[in-house]
Amino acid sequence: MPARRTSVPRSRLAVVAALLIGIPLALARPVPPAEEGEVDAESAFGEIARVLRHPRCLNCHPSDDRPTVGDDARRHDMNVQRGDDGHGRVGQRCDTCHRDENQPLARIPGAPHWHLAPRSMGWVGLDDHDLAEALKDRTKNGGRSLDDLREHMASDPLVLWGWNPGPGRKAVPIPHSRFVQLLDTWIDGGAPSPTPGVTSSF
Repeated sequence: MPARRTSVPRSRLAVVAALLIGIPLALARPVPPAEEGEVDAESAFGEIARVLRHPRCLNCHPSDDRPTVGDDARRHDMNVQRGDDGHGRVGQRCDTCHRDENQPLARIPGAPHWHLAPRSMGWVGLDDHDLAEALKDRTKNGGRSLDDLREHMASDPLVLWGWNPGPGRKAVPIPHSRFVQLLDTWIDGGAPSPTPGVTSSF
């Protein structure tokens, strides 16, 4: 009766071969990919800037008094404007239409305290350098320290809405957890402002 042949898994054969020819076992194993997020502070800010220029963020951070909507940043219908407190003019208050959550049937977006960012936080037209400077400037960022800014972007429901914008709108295309990781890298690295003239976007 002929001897029965058995198969040996290729992974085991690779290890045996490595041992026979004297290669250390550690070198015979595949090298794991680098952890996502291994970037320096300035590179991290380039990624942060891309998120802040996404329509989900930039539409509510205009440099004038008119919000924009959609992925093409078109003017809000009905001549909606900022008003004295960023919550709309009399008769056109933001919360007249925008609730604390999205309204899928009406296709109206919503999140708690829906409103325009203060004009000092207008980011339209800023390059990466000026955007970083504006984020660090307490006279332009709502009086926030870098830790306060990180907390705002990590947990404010209005910020988080960008990752859950409802039907008909594209979400920010990187995970929110990744965005916070990039913020930590930037802040822990001294919050550098990139070289002027660069504008990062998706």
